[in-house]
Amino acid sequence: MRQNPSFAMTDPAELRRVIAASPWAMIVSDADEGLVASHYVVLLDDDADDLTVVGHVGRPDDLIHGLGERELLIVFQGPHGYVSPGWYGDVAAVPTWNYVAVHLSGVPEILSDDENLRVLERMVDVFESGMAHPRGMWELPNDDAFVRRLAAGTVGFRLRPTKVVAKRKLSQNKPDDAVQTVIAELTAAGNNALAEEMRRARDARRSASA
Repeated sequence: MRQNPSFAMTDPAELRRVIAASPWAMIVSDADEGLVASHYVVLLDDDADDLTVVGHVGRPDDLIHGLGERELLIVFQGPHGYVSPGWYGDVAAVPTWNYVAVHLSGVPEILSDDENLRVLERMVDVFESGMAHPRGMWELPNDDAFVRRLAAGTVGFRLRPTKVVAKRKLSQNKPDDAVQTVIAELTAAGNNALAEEMRRARDARRSASA
C-alpha cells in the first residue's frame, strides 16, 4: 500500500481499534505457485498490548502459505465508501474512495495445539457475545472429542509484525467545510461507520494543529 504522509496512521491505539473492529482479514503470501490470498478471522493477541495478532488457517492452507516459514501480509480493511465530486460543491473535483486499512507483515510462529484451542475458543466467545443466546465452543451438544477433531483441522499462528503500514484516506486534504459535507452525505446514505472514521480523523487533525 503506497503511503502518503497526510493519510498515515501511526497511533498504536488507533491501529488496535481498527484491527479489533475489522477482524475479517485477508492473508497474502508469495507461495510456490505464486501469490495466494486467504480470508480468515484474525484477532489482536489478548496477551499483548502491541499489534501482535493471532489467528488460524484450515489445512492445507498452512502448507500453501508456507505458514511459519514465509512472510505473510495480513490486511485489515476498515470502513470505506464512494465519495462523489458533487459533494465538494461547485469546484473542480473528481470521484474518490475513502477508506481505512492496516497492513501487518512478518513471519508468523505456529501455535501449539493447546494455544490454538484457546484462540479458537476466544474467537467463538468474541462473536457469540453478540448473540441473544451465546453458545460457547465447548457447550453441548459439542463434546471434547468433537471440538478437538475440528481443531485438528486448523493450524493456529501468532504474528508479531516486523512491518506496519496503515492508512486512513478520509478527505484530510480538503477544507473543513467540505469534510463536514462529505460526513453529512455519508450519514444520509447510511454509511455511518465511514462517517464516524472521518469525524475521528478530523478531530485528530484539529488536535494536532491546536
